[in-house]
Amino acid sequence: MAPTHVLRCCQRGLAWIPVIFIALVVCWSYYAYVVELCVFTILSIGEQIVYLIFFHLFFIMFVWSYWKTIFTKPANPSKEFCLPKAEKECYEKEERPESQQEILWRVATSLPLYTRTGAGAIRYCDRCQVIKPDRCHHCSACDMCVLKMDHHCPWVNNCVGFSNYKFFILFLAYSLVYCLFIAATVLQYFIKFWTLCRRKSAENCPKNELPDTHAKFHVLFLFFVAAMFCISILSLFSYHLWLVGKNRSTIEAFRAPVFRTGSDKNGFSLGFRKNIAQVFGDQKKYWLLPVFTSQGDGLTFPTRLVSADPEQATVTLQPEPNKSAADVIVSPLNDSQNRLLSNNQHDNNVRDHLGNNMVKSDESETITVSMESES
Repeated sequence: MAPTHVLRCCQRGLAWIPVIFIALVVCWSYYAYVVELCVFTILSIGEQIVYLIFFHLFFIMFVWSYWKTIFTKPANPSKEFCLPKAEKECYEKEERPESQQEILWRVATSLPLYTRTGAGAIRYCDRCQVIKPDRCHHCSACDMCVLKMDHHCPWVNNCVGFSNYKFFILFLAYSLVYCLFIAATVLQYFIKFWTLCRRKSAENCPKNELPDTHAKFHVLFLFFVAAMFCISILSLFSYHLWLVGKNRSTIEAFRAPVFRTGSDKNGFSLGFRKNIAQVFGDQKKYWLLPVFTSQGDGLTFPTRLVSADPEQATVTLQPEPNKSAADVIVSPLNDSQNRLLSNNQHDNNVRDHLGNNMVKSDESETITVSMESES
């Protein structure tokens, strides 16, 4: 037991190495830009002031979002997704997978679950002993189930999921802006110092050239580092913006979620604007700030209305006299699952299928309407 505990502690300690490396690079970049470039290299006071104001603005936003991404605890499934004591004991005693699935199905009937395993079974985590909510996955590095898990990022030593996905996107955005700003403002001095380094001696330099000081090494290296990080961050940032627009996680991009009606890679997509709002919130004034504004609770997510779900209950309506079927107002089956869908979109989807799904009885005027899948 002791060796295992020591090994686990060593693994947790080593996991902070990438974060420490990034912190050291950021601290050095601050010193190189503020002291070596702005103080020792730039001669114009006005240029120094403008550069320092914008640099500190981007630096603060970058560090703030990076901090929030690292130290925001991943959200976990609530207690309602844990098996009750009696069912848990029965589940542990059962050896047949079929019997265990029957127990899970009984418990899952009262839970808002729409996704399944590839074989159509209930998604259950034996490690955490919880029924996995939709879009929830177990992280082996964090040793926990994470709501709307995207991936485990070693550069932040944390799981990126529902609770900090917005912070992660902002971290990528501000780190890209930070590096671009440094590369753009350092470029002219990089060229001058690079030309200076190619000359044999400082005496051969024209009078308008920069002096040959130790600052040139910081400026040269600063441009190379900023340009290198720009290229790597740009590709990652572009990819995650594409994921946000499609309302997919990294896991779902590689393995489409399986619903009751089958796998659907666009099952959680509500349209570009609603997909953006689900991550960044409704109030645009908070979009660029690393404060939590994501919609929902991470346990349930609205889905596209794609096809009829045989397991979804039907709604039976009794039309009033002198009212046509088109005048009947149909309320959603689950308001929490449709909080991001506009009423107009819902009404249009219902009315489009009303004519095809209407069944009239010989003895009554009962109309049965099959709702589209909310899985």
